[in-house]
Amino acid sequence: MPLLLILWFDDMKLSIIALITSLGCASAFQPATFVRPKTTALSMGFDLSGNSWKPDSEKMGSTDTGDYFPEGYNKDEEVAFSSGMMGSQAMLNSEHDGPQLPGLENVGADAIMMGGIEQSSEIPAGMEFIPSSVPDGEYLINVAASSSGSEMAVSVKSPCMTFEDFFAAFSTDSHPSFSVTPQAGRMDRRSGEPTEFKVKCEPNGASGDLTGRLVINLPEDNSKLTYTFVAKSF
Repeated sequence: MPLLLILWFDDMKLSIIALITSLGCASAFQPATFVRPKTTALSMGFDLSGNSWKPDSEKMGSTDTGDYFPEGYNKDEEVAFSSGMMGSQAMLNSEHDGPQLPGLENVGADAIMMGGIEQSSEIPAGMEFIPSSVPDGEYLINVAASSSGSEMAVSVKSPCMTFEDFFAAFSTDSHPSFSVTPQAGRMDRRSGEPTEFKVKCEPNGASGDLTGRLVINLPEDNSKLTYTFVAKSF
C-alpha cells in the first residue's frame, strides 16, 4: 500500500518515504521479547535442591552370615570367648577378669634366669687408682688413735647418663689406715639414686692428720671421681 502511494502521488513521495523510514527506525529500538520454552521435570527420586532420596529400610536386610561352631564343640568345656578380653587392664579391676591369655596362668613360675648383665664383684688385676689434681670433694674425720676406728658414709652421684660399673680404692700414696666398701659395683644413672660408700679410718695408734684420697674409676665411661679424706687422729 505504501508503494502504490509513492507511484500515484509522486509529489508526496518524500513524505511517505520519510514515514516508512521512521517506522523502521522506531522498531529497531523496541526491546526483544523472549519466550521461555516449557520444560518437563523428570522425577528420579531426588531433586536439584538436595538429595532427599532414602532407601526403603524394610527392604534392606543384614548381609552378615551366621557363625558356626566346629563339629564336637562343647561350650561348657571350651574357653569362653570373653576370657582375657580386658587384657593388661584386668589388673586394674578388683574383680580380675582372669589371665590375659588362657592356658598361660603359670608361665614364669618355674623359669630359670640365664644371661643378663654381669656385675663385677672385685677389682680387675692391674687397675691403677690415680687421683685427679682437683678433688671432687673433701671430708674430715675425727678419730681416736687408740680406738677401733671411725666410719663415714658418703653418697656419690654418678656423672654418667647410663648405668656404669665402678671400682673404688684409695691411692697408693694414701695412709694405710683408710679403707672403703664396696670396692666394686654398678652406679645408677645421673638422674637415679646415688651410690653410698662407707669410708673407714683405723689409725692403729697413729696420730696427727692422716690423709687419704679415694679414687672411683668408671672405665666404661673413661672417667673417674676423686675424694680427699683427712682424719684428725688424737
